Amino acid sequence: MPDVYAIVRQAIVDKHQIVGMYHGRWREMCPHAIGTKKGVRNALCYQFAGDSEKGLGPPGSLNNWRCIHIDELTEVESRLGEWHTAPNHSRKAPCIDFIDAEVDY
Repeated sequence: MPDVYAIVRQAIVDKHQIVGMYHGRWREMCPHAIGTKKGVRNALCYQFAGDSEKGLGPPGSLNNWRCIHIDELTEVESRLGEWHTAPNHSRKAPCIDFIDAEVDY
């Protein structure tokens, strides 16, 4: 079984995209930060494609940020691709108190 946390963390270091299933929906995202909040492993990602319960805004939309519970993310792969983000990319991640890794700008 792949170590999802390690895949997402390395994608942040390499500034790669991740793809995978989250809550039964296929997601394509750029992970910006990973760490924990109250012991729960989370990542702050910018979702640019795939399916979302809330729907996706246009590219660069502030509404495309997702707090992802790492333990609920499956079929994860890292890949090369265009980096997607929003103008507020430096904001504090609401789902992370302890940051293990974050994208370097």
